Amino acid sequence: MLTAIACLTLIIPAIAQVETDEKAYIHFDKGLGFTAPDSIFGINIRFRMQNRIQMTTESDEDFSIDKAEALVKRLRLRFDGYLGGPNFTYYLQLAFTRSDQDWEGSHEPNLIRDAMIYYRFNSNFYIGMGQGKLPGNRQRITSSGQQQFLDRSISSNDFNIDRDFGVFAYYTLFNKTMPVNLKAAISSGEGRNSPSSDNGFAYTGRLEWLPLGSFACDGDFSEGDLYREKTLKIGIGGGMSLNQRAVKTLGQRGSYMVNPHDITSVFADIVMKYNGCALYAEFMSRSTKGTAFDSDDSEALYVLTGHGVNGQISYLIGRYWEIAARYSKIIPDKEIKSREPESSMATIGINKYLNNHKVKLQLNLSHCEEIYQAATKREFQIGFQVEVGI
Repeated sequence: MLTAIACLTLIIPAIAQVETDEKAYIHFDKGLGFTAPDSIFGINIRFRMQNRIQMTTESDEDFSIDKAEALVKRLRLRFDGYLGGPNFTYYLQLAFTRSDQDWEGSHEPNLIRDAMIYYRFNSNFYIGMGQGKLPGNRQRITSSGQQQFLDRSISSNDFNIDRDFGVFAYYTLFNKTMPVNLKAAISSGEGRNSPSSDNGFAYTGRLEWLPLGSFACDGDFSEGDLYREKTLKIGIGGGMSLNQRAVKTLGQRGSYMVNPHDITSVFADIVMKYNGCALYAEFMSRSTKGTAFDSDDSEALYVLTGHGVNGQISYLIGRYWEIAARYSKIIPDKEIKSREPESSMATIGINKYLNNHKVKLQLNLSHCEEIYQAATKREFQIGFQVEVGI
């Protein structure tokens, strides 16, 4: 067992439960861990669930309930481990709820969220192959278990590039002073659990710069400042993805179209933390070569082109109480405005962290607005969520 623990310390230092690149997380003080007697095999088992109650009003003037939800929003089972030595690792994550399996988008149960194999050359460079998160916008890379609101922003939900099957590479420069993280992927472009692929691929790259040094416990990929940074920390990131011959309306996600489109996505974000205060801002856009519509049919599907912005601010009070505010906006391109509304959402959140992000209580109150060509829809939404994980 001592040999096994020694091997593990070569892989990943003792950090909090934060997934920055979805790499294998192998440490026996988190989750449930086992090793083979000869120490050539190790596995760490973790789970988390989010139980939610949420209600939406008829409008922002009529407070009667239009829609109510009471559900298990997410239920995940995760396995991390190593094979044959400390440099060869794997990561598998399964989903068990309808929303996690993307029933509405794919109309089939996508049980597998992540299935990755990694090889680490040294402490600064590793590669992976399999299905995992593409290095897109920061909020999408950040685990849903590390969010300070019930859901990611509406702009991130619409413009993220999510998961794909491919080859991934990660490299860190100036690790001890002002780290620069380079992330890249070449993937199929078809998204999660695709039954087939065409001859078009997706090419994704992302760069991150931490000019004032690393955040405590990889806090640049954990919302809120739960570690109360002693000095100001800043993380700046940006990237681009080109998905050639994409057949889904959202690139790697959405409904299937008949005619393929070349889709370009652009991302930029910044996060700042100091002494319990956290500030986060993000921009993302999607464009396509030629028309966004699949055909000339008035009811044809279309690529959701346009851009979105998101801003969040929060402060940690006393014994791990947090108040947070967010504003997100989606502006579709003129070509699709007849079919796609301009949307915005303003949210106030109150969180109580019982064991960092692993065990927490969350209460959100949101004002939602959708501006159509002929009408405007406004409503309030209130939600309460309990998250538990190991």
